[in-house]
Amino acid sequence: MRSLARWCFRHRRWVLAIWLVALIGSSALSQAAGTKFATKFQLSSTESGKALTLLQKDFPAVSGSSDQIVLHATSGTVRDPAIQARVSAMLAKVATLPDVRTVTSPYSARGAGQVSKDGTVAFATVVFDGSQTNPKADVKQVISTAQAAADSQLQVALGGQDIEQAQQQSSNSSTGLGVLFALIVLGVAFGALFAAFLPIITALVAIGIGYALTGLASHVFSVAEFATILGILIGLGVGVDYALFIVTRHRAGLKAGRDVEESAVIAVNTAGRAVFFAGITVCIALLGQFALGLSFLYGVAVSASVTVILTMLASLTLLPSLLGFFGMKVLSRKQRASLAANGPVDEAVVGFWARWAGFIQRTPTLPAIAALLVVVVVALPVLTLRLGLDDAGTDPPGSTTLQAYTLLAKGFGPGVSGPFQIVGELPSPSAQPAFAALTKALAKEPGVVSVGPPVVSPDGLVAVANLYPATSPQSKATTSLLHRLRGQAVPKAVAGTGITVLVGGATAIQSDFSHILSSKLPLFLAVVVILGFILLMAVFRSLLVPLIASVMNLLSVGAALGIMNAVFEWGWGHSLFRISEKAPVEVFIPVLLISILFGLSMDYEVFLVSRMHEEWAHSRDNQRAVTTGQAATGRVITAAASIMILVFASFALGDNVIIKQFGIGLAGAIIIDAFVVRTVLVPALMHLFGPRNWWLPGWLDRAIPQLNVEGADSAGSVGGQPEPVLTGR
Repeated sequence: MRSLARWCFRHRRWVLAIWLVALIGSSALSQAAGTKFATKFQLSSTESGKALTLLQKDFPAVSGSSDQIVLHATSGTVRDPAIQARVSAMLAKVATLPDVRTVTSPYSARGAGQVSKDGTVAFATVVFDGSQTNPKADVKQVISTAQAAADSQLQVALGGQDIEQAQQQSSNSSTGLGVLFALIVLGVAFGALFAAFLPIITALVAIGIGYALTGLASHVFSVAEFATILGILIGLGVGVDYALFIVTRHRAGLKAGRDVEESAVIAVNTAGRAVFFAGITVCIALLGQFALGLSFLYGVAVSASVTVILTMLASLTLLPSLLGFFGMKVLSRKQRASLAANGPVDEAVVGFWARWAGFIQRTPTLPAIAALLVVVVVALPVLTLRLGLDDAGTDPPGSTTLQAYTLLAKGFGPGVSGPFQIVGELPSPSAQPAFAALTKALAKEPGVVSVGPPVVSPDGLVAVANLYPATSPQSKATTSLLHRLRGQAVPKAVAGTGITVLVGGATAIQSDFSHILSSKLPLFLAVVVILGFILLMAVFRSLLVPLIASVMNLLSVGAALGIMNAVFEWGWGHSLFRISEKAPVEVFIPVLLISILFGLSMDYEVFLVSRMHEEWAHSRDNQRAVTTGQAATGRVITAAASIMILVFASFALGDNVIIKQFGIGLAGAIIIDAFVVRTVLVPALMHLFGPRNWWLPGWLDRAIPQLNVEGADSAGSVGGQPEPVLTGR
């Protein structure tokens, strides 16, 4: 690490040029190639996956993704001749657009049930080619063509998964807020403008390349649309975090009298090792999602990992080159003047964090109990946590998808926007009446509004009918209906007919995906926790330290999920966060949140405990080690955490509900982890456990590898020079 830092410092023009070429080149290539984002929930082993496979093979005309053009007569009814003529002409144009397979008009015999009882609301179904992979430009052309028919008498809105993806908003405003918040915190923490800009520049360069690479990757494998926004959120958070640790160590080295090059090299060789360790652990946790066997997560995991790797590499290469350009200007004018007048000083640990660490040392029991109660109370809502997939009812106010959802719910009930597909594989064409009888029987089931007329494949061997639930796609009652249909109603209705019936459709696919991922979540959490335990055990040669860290990570995850459940399912703070209605926590968010939080918590834990371990190796005094470590790192950990919290919270103010949940969950988790767990609970417990913190059986010590995260040649020294203590002022 030392050699890399020195090379980057001395060849800073080349390093800067390489990063700029990578940024400009990848951005230009991404712009030229465009993107091909797709959100796929297909699971071939599930009933909904088998239904889709059957349709794609034997009845492709109805196998594509289906969206709705919703029509609302603001005066009269949709059957008024003038409105009907205008709508029919519009639908005829839509049917000729690229990527559109079929359009079912509410004025056709097949669409007879697509007009509400009072005649004020109707919808046409648009079936696109493929499955959830339609080009955004083609979908936007459908939107503009349909909305062109609107006037003072007719409101036109569009809904469906393709429409929703095409209408997703950019994250530019949230990114700008995040950068502004980070810059303010850095300015306060450093008191020097140039030092404040360094982490921002480093993070933005890495994020820009990661953004472009994510777009290019969408041509190679399936990547969800929100992956780019998530990459920006993660990259801005961890990128600023990583650079902050290195710049803080560099500034301490300058104040201690080192020249600029040596200070930068030592900063990268010490804090940079912790950055490398944290970045790798985040990537390991993210890529661990491949073990879940769910293809939907693969693209998100890879793109997020690439962004994290780029931010880590930028901190280790671009940052030392920038330190060379900025020189002594990373210190404020006052600090430079003091250094020139009074000479170098090794800063003592004084100020608020020294006093707070002393308080925790003197009375560890009460703070430990109070902190634990805070975490447990915040995490309590997790006991009623419901994981699922949100529907258009949570879309941004004013969006065409929310308008379509609201109109459909008004005219037909909330379930019409997410029907189940009743897919029948018939033994012969003569079984078609039996399938029709099946649909009539299912229409009488509790929770079912209606079942559309069956549509039969050209060979007469596959039949499909849409079943409309009484409740919305994200409702718990809709999931219960799906289970009852599959477990009771359908088997009873098809008994003795020889027909094989599968319940599929977009809502069923999402429900199956939710069920499978929820069942695998405990295993994933266990793997992540065990991995963290082993890594920390190898670093700190201890059993208690990694055990405490693992339990704390679980508490932080519980608190994050508790906060998310209280906000989205219980409805707390809906007006503050501009949330339309109550919704479950997206089922895949805990997996990504655990991956990210695992790495961030590991970052703070390593930064905190490595300073404690350094003092323990020098003095063999546990109280002194814990107090010194907490006092020395409290300021930089809370400054880094404050930046992360503001960055994540800025994304919670955006329109995308998935990013809102990420932002709120991660901001809440960092608040608990940095300001309660790392600054109160961990040091208090380590005081209570005493020297047992640093015990490791001899046989285990010999068996596990030595990992030197801090890069110290000996206790209390780095590169043979005294290591400056971070200030608590």
